[in-house]
Amino acid sequence: MIRELEDRVALVTGAGRGIGEAIALELARQGAHVAVVDRDAPDLAGGVALHIRELGRRCLALQADVANSAEADGAVRATLAELGRLDILVCNAGITADSVIWKMSEEQWDSVLAVNLKGTFNYCRAAAPVFRGQGSGKIVNIASINGLRGKFAQSNYAASKGGMIAFSKSLARELGRSNVNVNVVAPGMVETAMARQLPAEFLEAALKETALGRLAVPGDVAGVVAFLCSERARHITGAVIKVDGGQYI
Repeated sequence: MIRELEDRVALVTGAGRGIGEAIALELARQGAHVAVVDRDAPDLAGGVALHIRELGRRCLALQADVANSAEADGAVRATLAELGRLDILVCNAGITADSVIWKMSEEQWDSVLAVNLKGTFNYCRAAAPVFRGQGSGKIVNIASINGLRGKFAQSNYAASKGGMIAFSKSLARELGRSNVNVNVVAPGMVETAMARQLPAEFLEAALKETALGRLAVPGDVAGVVAFLCSERARHITGAVIKVDGGQYI
């Protein structure tokens, strides 16, 4: 088996469960050492770290609130200190707080933008000097098809994910001359613990929208992220890749 990311070092936010967990494990299977960041470490991130070590890769489990810029800086410093370098950043941490706009509270708006959009900014800003200094790096930000099309009762979430997409395209322009690739993966509905908390009619509607007639599983997203982190994707930057089974069509 060819491991395309042999001895690279990756940092993945929101890695304690769901899509983030799948991404961290897939990067490890491809040979990377991984720093996993989650608000709930060590309970969740610690379990993921154990699996990564069982794959023969080094792992660092970090507890951090991605909306806190000082903690983002600390996570990058800790990764460099413990794992020796940083080659890959995957910003996956995200939350929802759904409501129609006439019922949405300021706290619902602020919390979703803080985690989803500011959290991505915090980690990209912290990693950018590292990548520029070494003349290489891969950034993959996990958005959503709802950041491209909008979604009823998700104006805060759609705004945060749409902002991530515009932010990532700008970052691709800023960092391209430093040989840093910045791309976005935009999933549709994915079978995760978060999705299972949605009303059944939401899941049924998503399934009806999907051309392939099935929902994604976290591994579907993880495989695309791993590809974007590999040298096979060396000439792809500023791209938004939908992993949605045709839900956006």
